[in-house]
Formats: sequence, structure tokens, C-alpha cells
Amino acid sequence: MSISPQETPFTGIGKNIRHWRKVKKLTVGALAEQCNLSPSLISQVERGLSTPSLDSLWKITQVLGISLMTLFEETSDERVIVLPRDEQKVLLLPKSNVAYRLLSPVNNRTTLEFLSIVLNPGTWTNSDLLAHQGEECGVIIQGEMTVVVGEREYLLKEGDSIYFDSTIPHRFFNHGDKVAIGIWAMTPPSF
Repeated sequence: MSISPQETPFTGIGKNIRHWRKVKKLTVGALAEQCNLSPSLISQVERGLSTPSLDSLWKITQVLGISLMTLFEETSDERVIVLPRDEQKVLLLPKSNVAYRLLSPVNNRTTLEFLSIVLNPGTWTNSDLLAHQGEECGVIIQGEMTVVVGEREYLLKEGDSIYFDSTIPHRFFNHGDKVAIGIWAMTPPSF
């Protein structure tokens, strides 16, 4: 990464703070007040003129409702993001027989996560049922998948969809003889 003479390593962080402050419709003064920081500090950080402490960054992210890592990502004011297949993140989790392909950006900009779940024949997503905050909705686009939610099993065939509360322990199983693929939406993002 090259930095122009006018930029510091914190210029990108400042731009991200400004971006998220505007998304949240906060003025510099309102953000400063909620963070218990001075408006001049917020202004200087946004312009890349001041290096904020970790404590100050943490306060800012808490008020903006974003993760600390979000401040280090490139932001865009565009409302359309295209993710070419070769740029999509693929997650292979430990103790899991499933490949998760993230179809939405990994950046905390949205409250929705969109992904594909690919299960080989005869495999479970996890050895145990898992629960987490949020909601899920999915549709099977190839093969068949059994979705275990709580103590019930639901056999889904191509085109079938399911919705459930993610706080109910769940997992997926491919009992068929071909690869099963589901397209899933989850809120809030889990990955």
C-alpha cells in the first residue's frame, strides 16, 4: 500500500469514520458528545490529521455500531457492490464438512449476510447442533438437504425453502448421493 504525501496511515480510518458517521446521520458534534470526545479530535481524525488512541477508536465504533476492523476496510458510498466469484470468501470451518461461500461483502455495512452452503453426500455441517443470535432463511438449489432445527428434521428438495430462528440449535445434513447446495440469508451476519 502506498501512501501519498498528504495521507497518513490513519487517513483511511478517518474516511471510514466520516462515512459511518454520515450513514448514522450524526454530526461531528453529536458523535463527539456520544463518545465523550472533543469535536476537534473527531474532525482531526476524520481528516487524517490526528492519530487516535485505541480507546478513542473503540468509543467511536461503539457509538457507530461497527466493529473496529471495519475502520481498516476500504469504504465506498456506492449502494451496489458486485463480488466476482474469485473474490468471494470461502470458509471451511474446523470440525465441519461444509463449505460456506460468502455472497455478500464482509464489511459490517449491512445487517444481512448472504451465502451458499455446499455439502458433500453423507456429511453434516457440524457434529453438534449450533445456535446463534438471529434469523435464517434458505432455499435448496441442488440436491436434497435435511435441516435439523431443535428436535425436528425437515427434508428439503430442490426449490424448497425454510425459515427459522437461529437461537434454536440447528445443523444441516446431506443424506443424498449428490452434492447439495443451499443459498442462505442470515441476519445479523455470523461470519
